[in-house]
Amino acid sequence: MVDETGLGDHLADLAASGQRFAVPPAAERIRARGDQRRRRKQAVLTSGGVVLTTALAVGVLSLVGLGPQPAPAAVRPTAPSTSRFVPPTPAPGEEYASEFGYVYDVVLLEGDTVQVTVEQLRTGVVHKVTVPTQTPVEVKHVTDGKPADMRLGELLGRLGTGPRWVFAVDYDGEGRVQSLREAFWLTVK
Repeated sequence: MVDETGLGDHLADLAASGQRFAVPPAAERIRARGDQRRRRKQAVLTSGGVVLTTALAVGVLSLVGLGPQPAPAAVRPTAPSTSRFVPPTPAPGEEYASEFGYVYDVVLLEGDTVQVTVEQLRTGVVHKVTVPTQTPVEVKHVTDGKPADMRLGELLGRLGTGPRWVFAVDYDGEGRVQSLREAFWLTVK
């Protein structure tokens, strides 16, 4: 017999609500929090993928460019910049200031001058100095171990084409070379 009063439906609703209230509230809250964490994690993963994809697209576009770019204008090469060398200046109360460096490639110029290549020992800066052939030079190893006072013009053949002997080059207050002294304790064999 079919009940037309709807008692069956009403009893089914009561049974469902009874099941819902039969589960302890703490377990229901834990399940709800777990579902909420799962939804947040999924949202973060989804948004992180979007951000990563966007970053990659922007990076590729910046590398490739947004179309053909005009070539840079041709620039004429300029003369090499001036040397980084600055002659040392004497300290207050001193007559000379010195730099230690390899001295080589002595070239006789017109008149009574020579051009000498100096490679600074400390910095490696290479520069050329033009000095009179009469510049005094104290030597020892250059003259086969015999200490002597010579003139730079006398050493034209002995100061070869490459760094071999170390000298202290003495400069006055105006940046002019006054003398050379062989630093024999630093001589390279």
